[in-house]
Amino acid sequence: MSDDRVKSLQIKRTSRLSGFYRQSPERRRARLVEARWVAPEDAESLEGLAGFDEVCADAMVENVIGLHGLPLGLALNFVVDGRERLIPMAVEEPSIIAAASYAARLCAEGGGFAVETDPPITTAQVELLDVPSLEDARSALHAHAALLLAEADALIPAMCARGGGTRELEVRVLDATTLVVHLHIDTRDAMGANCVNSVAEGMAPRLAELARARPGLKILTNLADRRKVHVRARVPASALVSERFSDGGAVRDGILAAHRFAELDPYRAVTHNKGVMNGVDAVLVACGNDWRAVEAGAHAWAARSGSYRPLTTWRAAGDGMLEGELLMPLATSTAGGAARTHPGVQRALKLAGVSGALDLAGLAGAAGLATNLAALKALSTEGIQKGHMALHARRVAAEVGAQGELIEIVAERLSRERVYRPERAREILAAEVARRKEARG
Repeated sequence: MSDDRVKSLQIKRTSRLSGFYRQSPERRRARLVEARWVAPEDAESLEGLAGFDEVCADAMVENVIGLHGLPLGLALNFVVDGRERLIPMAVEEPSIIAAASYAARLCAEGGGFAVETDPPITTAQVELLDVPSLEDARSALHAHAALLLAEADALIPAMCARGGGTRELEVRVLDATTLVVHLHIDTRDAMGANCVNSVAEGMAPRLAELARARPGLKILTNLADRRKVHVRARVPASALVSERFSDGGAVRDGILAAHRFAELDPYRAVTHNKGVMNGVDAVLVACGNDWRAVEAGAHAWAARSGSYRPLTTWRAAGDGMLEGELLMPLATSTAGGAARTHPGVQRALKLAGVSGALDLAGLAGAAGLATNLAALKALSTEGIQKGHMALHARRVAAEVGAQGELIEIVAERLSRERVYRPERAREILAAEVARRKEARG
């Protein structure tokens, strides 16, 4: 092995890239190469929409008339199961990526995020109508369960060859004449909608025959409650200290009080969970996953008790540390769909070092817990608007034509004056440009 190769292996990659947010996109890509997160050729491909054109888009969806882009950013400072990770996020809202990075740094002080994931089970539903005897139908379906699982597997030989397949049959009563059969299918690294829907449609006549019923709807459910992610993190009270808030224990208690509000009030819980999904969805969009399905399942899960509840739990540990956890359904895919056709999705998955669907679910869950923590800390201390408006100022500066370091200069002045009007930004920009011309003589 060459000396250069040995040296490169001895360098530990870190997700702490100091000053990253202050640099230009070009310089950020160069730093990713320097830190060995990406190869030079991959860094070049991150610029623009390289490789994604109308031909590719037209093959993905109907009635294509052009391309629509979102900013692709990186959440930094993440340590997940002891491993440094960069997390790609595609999102239009200012402050989400900064919030995730900040909270991840706090969690890193307590060891980072610990992730557990369920097996990748996606569930097919077959509705059975006009059932003459619920008891007889249930008995017949359960008696033939092993044979039915084998018949279902025969419909998806490719999935079975990859180690997946139908794992369990479940029968649920909906009303006096209606059953629904669940076929729980291991879909490996796929989200599995097409596979599962094929099983539902293929098995419906056989299930209806055994139940002496009429088949109704045949489709997957997006309440993927057998495909949950469980993320935990700990934050020392000392990490919560800031320039304006010197008592970390008081900040911790403020976060706990903010969480308690969400436990008591569904109106607050909805916004609380939106903060979770800020992180989850941004990762899923960057990685080409069905964020709409995950959103639907998450909110159904939050309401499973009959009252809408927070997706996260925060508490004070016996040693004084802040402990948080997220538990939610999170079905992801790294096989098929956009992962196969969209070059930007492929680059995002590669950049994050995603090993499979369960790994991606863990990263998305960690991002969700992080953005929730950032929101709770902001709300319980300086308020949510401070960070939002600072980033809004940068956007206003860019809108009036500021570029490079001029964006930061104009944005800083807008924030200091607490004025965010475009006309004021133009005045500041014009004055700064004039000052620089005069200085150059």
